[in-house]
Amino acid sequence: MKHVKSILALIIMMSATFNSANAQTSVVTRSDSVSYAAGMNYTIGLIPYLSRQAGVDTTKMDDFIRGFQEYLKHSEDTTFRAYAAGFDIASQVSNRMLPDVQNRFKDTQDVIDKDMFFRGFIDALHKDTTVFKTVDGAGAFFQATLAEDIELKNEKLYGPNREAGVKFLAENAKDTSVVVLPSGLQYKVLTAGTGDIPKATETVKVRYEGRLVDGTVFDASSRHGDQPVSFRANQVIKGWTEALTMMPVGSKWTIFIPQELAYGEKEQGQIKPFSALIFDVELVDIDRPAPATTTTPAATPANKKVTKKPANKKRK
Repeated sequence: MKHVKSILALIIMMSATFNSANAQTSVVTRSDSVSYAAGMNYTIGLIPYLSRQAGVDTTKMDDFIRGFQEYLKHSEDTTFRAYAAGFDIASQVSNRMLPDVQNRFKDTQDVIDKDMFFRGFIDALHKDTTVFKTVDGAGAFFQATLAEDIELKNEKLYGPNREAGVKFLAENAKDTSVVVLPSGLQYKVLTAGTGDIPKATETVKVRYEGRLVDGTVFDASSRHGDQPVSFRANQVIKGWTEALTMMPVGSKWTIFIPQELAYGEKEQGQIKPFSALIFDVELVDIDRPAPATTTTPAATPANKKVTKKPANKKRK
């Protein structure tokens, strides 16, 4: 401890003579030293951040420092703060928001033009209603157009998946051992269980293997460990929920799920939009809480039945 105190005392003494060309005040006291050290400490990781996240050419650090000092000099000036905030927001819009929206329209019939994007952004802030009467109206048009473009894009790219699924299920329905439900779900009983049938809100334990109609295995409970997988029956795709709430415990079924009862237009790893799915499912158990047991409390002085003795009669 004495050694540490000696080092701190030496640092403070040395700091008292420090006065760099760029420093506006000398480092004199212990608080000066720790404040200065804190400032240096908070630059850790800044250079990589400026390079990777802010897109700053780190050979231009003198310019960065000049901007930093300029902000400190005028930080109490509300006009300057608004001006500086414009720089900050422009950086975020240019480097994050614009590339994101351009990527969302990638390979669609529409393209996001940078100049028109910025014009719309600035006109909204000016409350200019020349093109759209309200920001909400512009937002509704944007969202509707994006949805339409993505739908057309998915149809172009993944429409064959839908057709392959429809064809497979139509052929599969001809198998006399396959049950076809009004929803379009199909199933084949491999082992008939005799246990309880779960409710949609109950947690089930299952083993399964999932395949695409071309036979590609995309998931299996065995990939997640030796034990059955547990989840609530209504927290999975619609086709699973419908099948599980008809299966007695102990059953093994193959279920054939049309894309609209699976993930539809969403992409899930190996599962491309509009894919029909096949699952081998074994319902192992229903995870229900143990029933509460009722016990008769032991007799205590407080609950014992008291039998009154007849009073002794006085002798005459």
